[in-house]
Amino acid sequence: MREAIEGAPKWLRLVLPVVLIFVWFGAGAIGGPYFGKIEEVADNGFVGFLPESAESTKVNEQLEKFRDDTTLPGIVVFYGDKNISEKTLKEIDAVAEVVAEIDGVGGDVSPAQLSDDKMAALVVVPLVSDSALDEVVPEVIKSYEDAGIDDVEFKLTGPAGFAADLNKAFSGIDGILLLTALAVVFVILIVVYRSIFLPIIVLLTSIFALSASILVIWYLAKSDIVALNGQVQGILFILVIGAATDYSLLFVARYREALYENTSKLKAIAESYKGAFEPILASGGTVIVGLMCLLLSDLGSNKALAPVGSIGVAFAMLSALTFLPSMLYALGKWSFWPFVPSAKPEAAKKHKARLERGFWHKVGTFVEKYYRPTWIATTLVLAVFAVFSFQLKADGVEQSEFILGESTAREGQTQLNEHFPGGSGSPADVIVPEGEVAAALKVIEATEGTDSVVALATGVDAGIKPLGGYEEDIKAEIRNEVEKEYSNLSSFERQFAPSVDSVVSNAYPFKDAEIKVVDGLAVLQVTLANEPDSQAAKDTIVALRENLDGVDTSITVGGPTAIQYDTIVASQRDRAVIIPTVLVAITIILMLLLRSIVAPILLLASTVLSFATTLGIAAILFNNVFDFPGADPTVILFGFVFLVALGIDYNIFLMTRVREESIKSGTQRGVIKGLVVTGGVITSAGIVLAATFAALGVIPILFLFQIAFIVAFGVLLDTFVVRSLLVPALIRDIGSFVWWPSKLKDKK
Repeated sequence: MREAIEGAPKWLRLVLPVVLIFVWFGAGAIGGPYFGKIEEVADNGFVGFLPESAESTKVNEQLEKFRDDTTLPGIVVFYGDKNISEKTLKEIDAVAEVVAEIDGVGGDVSPAQLSDDKMAALVVVPLVSDSALDEVVPEVIKSYEDAGIDDVEFKLTGPAGFAADLNKAFSGIDGILLLTALAVVFVILIVVYRSIFLPIIVLLTSIFALSASILVIWYLAKSDIVALNGQVQGILFILVIGAATDYSLLFVARYREALYENTSKLKAIAESYKGAFEPILASGGTVIVGLMCLLLSDLGSNKALAPVGSIGVAFAMLSALTFLPSMLYALGKWSFWPFVPSAKPEAAKKHKARLERGFWHKVGTFVEKYYRPTWIATTLVLAVFAVFSFQLKADGVEQSEFILGESTAREGQTQLNEHFPGGSGSPADVIVPEGEVAAALKVIEATEGTDSVVALATGVDAGIKPLGGYEEDIKAEIRNEVEKEYSNLSSFERQFAPSVDSVVSNAYPFKDAEIKVVDGLAVLQVTLANEPDSQAAKDTIVALRENLDGVDTSITVGGPTAIQYDTIVASQRDRAVIIPTVLVAITIILMLLLRSIVAPILLLASTVLSFATTLGIAAILFNNVFDFPGADPTVILFGFVFLVALGIDYNIFLMTRVREESIKSGTQRGVIKGLVVTGGVITSAGIVLAATFAALGVIPILFLFQIAFIVAFGVLLDTFVVRSLLVPALIRDIGSFVWWPSKLKDKK
């Protein structure tokens, strides 16, 4: 690489950097506007998060045959401090026609259903799942507000309510998140470089990489080649900015070092390429391999991150290896103004003296002197905190806990749980062969944890039809009400009143309803006795599946609770498959890069220990300080992929330099020299990456906040403890054997 650069014709040395700079500015100009358009191709609906092979996913596919649109139930719950009157119920029902006409409402609104304690009522509004729920939901709410219904308050909750809250939370991704991340990085770069131009150049390197990534991903998503959602979008922004900045820091550090040794900026660029090309390529390749392992996931949201994140990292590498060197070559040493490096003897001498008096030289001296106590002590401390990782509650959280801070849907769910059966509005959907409906009904009613059962039907506004003995129960209730009214009539008035049987027959709402059958299948909707997000409700889903298998193995059980249960099972399966795969893949890459077997195994072991320690610290804080209800199962998987893949970056930055120095002066000296010269850049890179991931915390989503904390803390732990103390001290103690079986093992 160095020879090719130095041997290039003069015209090419002038033309190529200019062309590359114009190409990247063009990519920024074209891709920049797509920051505001990327939401057009992002889908934050629940379908993208379903486990592909799960029973609940198959049920969801079958349900599409029973309705014109894929809808989510929005539950409007009305409540007050006294019994809700018949007049109020009629006022609520009167709004149904207005609500049904709203664009994004996918069917008739159910009649108001009064709670047993008569202090609350609910209606179900079917909302089209691919509509802009954060816009449709406010319109539904406004319709009920404009009706001026007295004596009650109301909240919209249920799956549609929570989906609207999520859409609203994700709406800050392409604005607040991006600006926060860029501002944090810019401030850090100013502190690191104490320069005017370098922070701008490095920031442009990140922005152009992200612009090019978004441009490509937008068209791929538009063509349905890749999937995109708010979660993936947010991680993409952070990943590209963090990775591009890290690679830029490494290249700039090499360039600064080369300028103290070379008067020619061409030779300095060539030296920089020689030292930075392989580590950047290996580092980016490692992250891409780690991300691509997510293709083994059974969850669509996890799979979506694999190609999208990989494209982003690829552009981060490309930008750091083309645009950045071109800008540095164009500006030369003046990129660092006002602190300009120089190859003049007195300047180089001052620079060397500063290094020898600097912090990292002191750290190197400490590790050199106390290497064995250092790695033993740090290992023990890390291991103690790693034990707490088993206390991390990553078995899922209730839907109502997804949003941090204020949530209207959460408030509505609280009222719903207080006055209605726990599963009201979020029924389990059971797909049953037409001939097995009666048998399935008996099994469902006998299963503990179920409250009531209805069937999807035609000919009724509510879209459901009572089954079994429910018809007679409802008729009996109507008869009781009619007889109460008749008891207040005089004998003269009764002569002219219709018969009780006639009134009951006319008042019975389901007389014209028939069970809806499509392709020989019917849908039973089961209201669960417990809250749909609770463990008891999940246990009921498992029991229903087991019991219904005795009727017909083709019967399937889905719905919101089943989806949550299947997602947890899929996440546990993903961890068992993907984590070992990532470890094996990264180990192979390190072995090829370092030409060694021992060193990569030690580095992987230190990274895994660092990850376990991070989870332990997270468990302590999540459980006892932040008081989180738990964590999504994918938090551990994403945390592992990012921390191991990105943590290996610093291993690569350190160990490629240690190997380079070991070739010159032996392993024992080489590891200390490698620590001293890379300490500053690794620390800066770690702080930048931690800060960019921490920026995810501005999005009020529990999952993103937890990922932000785990990755940010883990990166800092890797930077300041593992890479600065544990790894150098351990290698210093082991000596040249770490390079086994390469010939370098013989060089002490």
